[in-house]
Amino acid sequence: MYAIVKTGGKQYKVAVGDKLNIEKLDAQVGDTVELPVICVVDGTAVEANPEAAAATKVTAEVLEQFRGKKQLVFKFKKRKNYKKLRGHRQYLTRVEIKTIG
Repeated sequence: MYAIVKTGGKQYKVAVGDKLNIEKLDAQVGDTVELPVICVVDGTAVEANPEAAAATKVTAEVLEQFRGKKQLVFKFKKRKNYKKLRGHRQYLTRVEIKTIG
């Protein structure tokens, strides 16, 4: 059994026991959060209607809050002597899926 959840503008396929890094959530380490469900697949039955699938609860436990690897942004224009180098580190939350349904 797995579900497709949407958080941080992205969609993730999750099953019980999965650990994933998602965009930062306002929760402390050890808190339980509920993720919005888009689709649920249970063996042969598929619930793809978002309104009906939203009745299914996906709960996850927050394992840690951290920052991801540095992403470099390099801009330049050829023959104009224009170069800029910027860096960015995204705030992330690592969660573990506890229950589906």
